[in-house]
Amino acid sequence: MAPVPIVVLISGEGTNLQAIIDAAAGGSLPVRIRAVISNRPGARGLVRARRAGIETGAVDHTRFTRRSDFDEALRQAIDRYHPELVVLAGFMRVLGQPFVDHYRDRLINIHPSLLPAFPGLHTHRRALEAGVAEHGASVHFVTNQVDGGPVIMRVRVPVRPGDDTKALGARVLRREHALYVKVIGWFAEGRLRLIDGVPQLDGRPLAQPLDYDEVTGR
Repeated sequence: MAPVPIVVLISGEGTNLQAIIDAAAGGSLPVRIRAVISNRPGARGLVRARRAGIETGAVDHTRFTRRSDFDEALRQAIDRYHPELVVLAGFMRVLGQPFVDHYRDRLINIHPSLLPAFPGLHTHRRALEAGVAEHGASVHFVTNQVDGGPVIMRVRVPVRPGDDTKALGARVLRREHALYVKVIGWFAEGRLRLIDGVPQLDGRPLAQPLDYDEVTGR
């Protein structure tokens, strides 16, 4: 199977990016990362990509007064690489409808909560304030609703007594990496698709999000 070309979008440290790089280099993820693009030219994740020999680019959102102009510049930067999948890995910009429509059915995101709970920002703080017993992360197809696209799979972590946002966030992040690599792998293998707004795995619609630990037998 030929590796599937992908482009990864980041805004910061790029730890999920590193997990993707490592899995692809190790042969367990059949993708070729054609480029890593950030809206922040100084993002640490760009250094990770360069060290791995991956092309990088930056489309600085602060240079644009209109979001639509930024989205168009970003789209042009991505399309130079002709990806079959665009992966948002800690990309902290809301994308407009024309952009999302352009990559419909091939744009995915990872979000640090058990969606539909806690869409948006500050998820760990909000989870602690709500007093939930479980928190986690979700991978979903991107739609025009922020963090509201169809969820593919989630991973759960316990909220422990004495947790603060740093401790809880670190526990979630450790689980995110394997979760994202698993879902990207399904797409690259042709097993996962979004059809008529419903995720399908191996040709079967997902009536509800999968649970990572149940799928992997952990």
